[in-house]
Amino acid sequence: CASTKEVHRKEAFQSGTPFSAKINRPSKVVCWSVKRVFLPQGYMLDRSTAEAATLTGVKEFQTDDDTNVTLRLQTSCADNNDGTSTVYATAMREVNQVQGEKQHRSFGIGWATITVPAGSARVLRPLKRETVNDPEFYQRFYGLIAKLAEEDVRAAR
Repeated sequence: CASTKEVHRKEAFQSGTPFSAKINRPSKVVCWSVKRVFLPQGYMLDRSTAEAATLTGVKEFQTDDDTNVTLRLQTSCADNNDGTSTVYATAMREVNQVQGEKQHRSFGIGWATITVPAGSARVLRPLKRETVNDPEFYQRFYGLIAKLAEEDVRAAR
């Protein structure tokens, strides 16, 4: 437990992480391409307003009868003012599993309370939440953004 209390002390802020990519197209084209990557891949978009700087895609996977995995990919797009853009992306994976939970009922009269078992229920509980650190996952994402941005530029000519 002691090692989990201060994980921020081991956090290394460094360049060269998989969480951003520079794409050689203007932000208007690149940011639209981000949205175009999400939709045909089965991601539900979660965005509060049309002007929001952040776009989040969520995809659910049912790996077996009792396990559900949610992949949440949050993106931001920035114009570099030189004809290029930077896409920032962070994915979070959450694993949930159906587990049995004992239920109890409490009865009280005056100052006395009695608690008795009252059966059990099956509930979906989170088992694990983690940031996806796989560089290949992000390269596939950025690669499709770049491809779609290139297609848009060619179509506009």
